[in-house]
Amino acid sequence: MNEQADSKKLTGDNTGEPSVNRREFLKAACRVLALAVIAVGGRRLIDPADAGERVWQIDPKKCIQCGRCASECALKPSAVRCVHAYDVCGYCKLCGGYHRPNAGKLDTAAENQICPTGAIVRTYIEDPFYEYRIIEEKCNGCGKCVKGCTAFGNGSLFLQIRHNLCAGCNECRISARCPAGAISLVSINNPYFSPK
Repeated sequence: MNEQADSKKLTGDNTGEPSVNRREFLKAACRVLALAVIAVGGRRLIDPADAGERVWQIDPKKCIQCGRCASECALKPSAVRCVHAYDVCGYCKLCGGYHRPNAGKLDTAAENQICPTGAIVRTYIEDPFYEYRIIEEKCNGCGKCVKGCTAFGNGSLFLQIRHNLCAGCNECRISARCPAGAISLVSINNPYFSPK
């Protein structure tokens, strides 16, 4: 007799099928949903770059300005360009990213400039300050200006992969040949770095 009563409690009727009320169903559904949210959210906390699409980028802190960005990119000219962080720049008259180390004069003559393509434009502001602007269409990503700015300045010039130019190769040729390991996949939500 007790077995029949227990059976009726579990099934709720005489059909033999378990009865699940609405409250129990909602509790179970909420548990499943909470576990799914925790699983997805936990993965994003562990590796936020995996949260969405990823793109190739250069970490300015790791870059050694080896020149391979200009020569190893699958695209000609390279998708790498010099970027100028104006808020970091000292606007110096003697700019290590603009002038050759052995420049005869501190003027705009081509023989005194470090950039082989003339991609840096220097504009006088007031003594002794000058503004330096990158013409990205002329830049080939060689990194000579970046190397000079890093060695003799405050590092306001740095290299970045321009995503409007990049082909997004599955294996970036520059990344495979970068001796410093400065190129990696980053989240498209934060595709560009800053030197500071």
